[in-house]
Amino acid sequence: MMKMKLVKTLLLLLCVKLFCYAVIGAPQTCPANNEDKCGDSDEWKGEFFPDIPKIKYEGPSSKNVLSFKWYNAEEEILGKKMKDWLRFSVAFWHTFRGTGADPFGAPTKYWPWEDGTNSLNMAKRRMRANFEFISKLGVDFWCFHDRDIAPDGKTLEESNANLDEVVALAQELQTKAKKRVLWGTAQLFMHPRYMHGAATSSELKVYAYAAAQVKKAIEVTHYLGGENYVFWGGREGYQSLLNTDMERELNHLARFFEAAVAYKKKIGFNGTFLIEPKPQEPTKHQYDWDAATSANFLRKYGLTGEFKLNIECNHATLSGHSCHHELETARINGLLGNIDANTGDPQVGWDTDQFLVDIQEATLIMLSVIRNGGLAPGGFNFDAKLSVLLYLYILVFLFVLFPPSVSVLSNVIGGERAQMLKTCS
Repeated sequence: MMKMKLVKTLLLLLCVKLFCYAVIGAPQTCPANNEDKCGDSDEWKGEFFPDIPKIKYEGPSSKNVLSFKWYNAEEEILGKKMKDWLRFSVAFWHTFRGTGADPFGAPTKYWPWEDGTNSLNMAKRRMRANFEFISKLGVDFWCFHDRDIAPDGKTLEESNANLDEVVALAQELQTKAKKRVLWGTAQLFMHPRYMHGAATSSELKVYAYAAAQVKKAIEVTHYLGGENYVFWGGREGYQSLLNTDMERELNHLARFFEAAVAYKKKIGFNGTFLIEPKPQEPTKHQYDWDAATSANFLRKYGLTGEFKLNIECNHATLSGHSCHHELETARINGLLGNIDANTGDPQVGWDTDQFLVDIQEATLIMLSVIRNGGLAPGGFNFDAKLSVLLYLYILVFLFVLFPPSVSVLSNVIGGERAQMLKTCS
């Protein structure tokens, strides 16, 4: 009897010990809102956007605020499905790295899962949130800067290792979610080393570092199946010509692009290279001032067959043009590749990156896209800062792109301008 009790006691102790091992060995998870401050882990439980279902097309009569009224991804218009005309993409930098700060103020927005760090684990949490967001929104693409998705290291090797680790997770998540990269790019403007430019810097070591950073960014874009790669020369310009050799800097910029083209071909990356024009801010004068300036640069250096343009509507405003003007300039030169879908405020002198809600402007934009036969392999990326009404703005944007007046665009393409005026009236 005593032996039986002893055996039972030992078995009970063994079971308790095994249970403790199982609990200790189990992966620890964090809630999406980071309430227990466990920012040292990239794991989570639950959803980052709880109580928000996948947003669907419900038609113009739907009373559901979070539904598509006019955007029906599968509906055919002018021979293409809406999703193929539009090819929407979520911009990682605004959506998950935007802080709500402006040139004169401190950050005003903070995601509940952020822990205040820029650690690798925090980067992974953001990436998980990204794929939940685009899946619920029903968008097929996303785009990124290298330093937005992974933290900068103390050395180039450390930065590349950080990027590799986050990109491995991104590849896993996008395969599972059946999403794709519209484009990737290297952030060559925020770090102090780039204060005088990257490809146009007067310092050889900065030029070389920028080249190495772009090389890595092209590699990871290729690895993720990216369809394009963007060059935005945020600091490729000058403040004064009194201490700038413009011709030399432009030659350096061209050599930089030529090297990128050569490497693209070497690794078999078939994506399109895109240049994003912008006239100023942060520099007084940027070399890619507008579509016409960029087209002339490409012709001068024999690069027109290798590049197209990524037109941002807010940049058009800063250069004194309309977005429609910039799109048409790119299109008639055979260079229209992608659109940064946003708008600027004509009363504000900096890049405000607002969501486009003007029906007339959106219709003219789509007129250029239709005349171009679409944007593929490019698309529309939401290069706009978040606000409290993020979802509402996106829904409004989708509404104005294809309102009930799609027939207006069809008539313009067919030359029936009289019918267009009648419809508009």
